[in-house]
Amino acid sequence: MATDTQREKRRLILRAAITVFARTGYHTSRVSDVAKEAGVAYGLVYHYFGSKEDLLEEIFRRTWSRMLEAVEEVERTDVPARDQLAGVARIVLGAWQVDPDLVRVLVREVARSPQLGREVDEIAHAFAALERIVVRGQERGELRAGIDSRLAAWVLYGALEEILTGWVFDRLASAPDDVDRAEQTVVELLTNGLAAD
Repeated sequence: MATDTQREKRRLILRAAITVFARTGYHTSRVSDVAKEAGVAYGLVYHYFGSKEDLLEEIFRRTWSRMLEAVEEVERTDVPARDQLAGVARIVLGAWQVDPDLVRVLVREVARSPQLGREVDEIAHAFAALERIVVRGQERGELRAGIDSRLAAWVLYGALEEILTGWVFDRLASAPDDVDRAEQTVVELLTNGLAAD
């Protein structure tokens, strides 16, 4: 069983890895860069993580685990589907305001990594939660029936991911007001479409 000190060292090393990977990119970063950023001995990084790839995988797993918990918590609320979709958008897009370096690593490195294929099951849980929100909204008459709920979940996630990508690569404005506007736009488009009233 890990001690508090060991857990804190792991957390410190992971945080350093996020900072280094965000600053210089995963492929050009070295384990020694992570150790220096964390203020620990080079060998200690290998003691807690077997490789640089293990660091990236742990960043992904922890982030997705927390995000999935938050999405499922939104799903369990008894609010209308539109509010649940807004809650999910707030979680995903709000990550930019909370931890932009983490979002940079996830978008630049993890989303385009061959190892993503090994993590598909975890991502599938998030899509399933989104699909359930859509289905329940359709069953309650809050969302249009006849729309493929699975595709709607993919459209929502795809929109959120592309907005994050736009922020990471400075293609979209990303001030706090822009984050709020992005959330509202995604939910409005998904629930009401582009058709004029």
